[in-house]
Amino acid sequence: MGNRTALTLSELNGLVRSTIESVLTDEYWVEAEISEARESRGHCYMELIEKDVRSNTPVARASAKCWRQTWALLRPYFERTTGQTLHAGMKVLLRVYAQFHEAYGFSWIVTDIDPTYTLGDMARKRLEIIRQLKEEGVFELNKELELPLLGAAIAVISSVAAAGYGDFCNQLDENEYGYKFRTSLFAAIMQGEQAEQSIIAALNRINEQIDYYDCVVMIRGGGSTSDLSGFDTLALAENVANFPLPVITGIGHERDESVLDLIAHTKVKTPTAAAALLINRLRSVEERIDNCRERITRTVTGHINSEKQRL
Repeated sequence: MGNRTALTLSELNGLVRSTIESVLTDEYWVEAEISEARESRGHCYMELIEKDVRSNTPVARASAKCWRQTWALLRPYFERTTGQTLHAGMKVLLRVYAQFHEAYGFSWIVTDIDPTYTLGDMARKRLEIIRQLKEEGVFELNKELELPLLGAAIAVISSVAAAGYGDFCNQLDENEYGYKFRTSLFAAIMQGEQAEQSIIAALNRINEQIDYYDCVVMIRGGGSTSDLSGFDTLALAENVANFPLPVITGIGHERDESVLDLIAHTKVKTPTAAAALLINRLRSVEERIDNCRERITRTVTGHINSEKQRL
């Protein structure tokens, strides 16, 4: 080794740290895709990625952190504005500064997130899915099915513990007209990235006993965060569009319509609104029957009176 002076690893990393701190003194806005996001002790840890536009292969990766005090302010605003939590595949615009720690390495520290950028990317993805569905000729397919007038056998797709599912069933059971409905729950995850495959699996189970049901109702209610990312996917939209029963959605959100809402036979705002729709349809049928009964009675009475006079 001779007279060469060696640095310890902490000294070398300290040199890197001081260099970064002296050169990268600003904050930067960066466009990136989330490949992983998780929370721990109030902090948010993200893995960022950039993909080649043509090949979709990664060309850059980086770690980012948002400390608890900042995240507590950014998260509610971001989720309220976009209607979603941070998740893999989401495009984000972050304001960051560089930080290097001798023990933990390099990270970008997040100080701000622009939700309007994410909203724009979400809208672009929805438009692309809608365009593809229309090209396939299936966009209006489920809407063209006839919702049975006496639709009382209902396959419900919902999470088991959802408050909206309980509200839906209670409204049907306690309707003021005394109508009887038969509901069967097909449990599914109704929030986040797993929603797509879970709902498709529920649709497949319903399809195995399709003759027992008049329609499908998808409902989601309750929860503090309206993460609707799972409802804006091509695979789920294609399954719903091609499903042989009318699909009613009562997903319970106030923001822009999801692709699932657009492709379904009928869209209502809440689970209770879905129940009211079914009750009102039966009421409409009963009123039509009553009107027909009155018309028949009037017609027959008229004929009897006419025949009496003729006799």
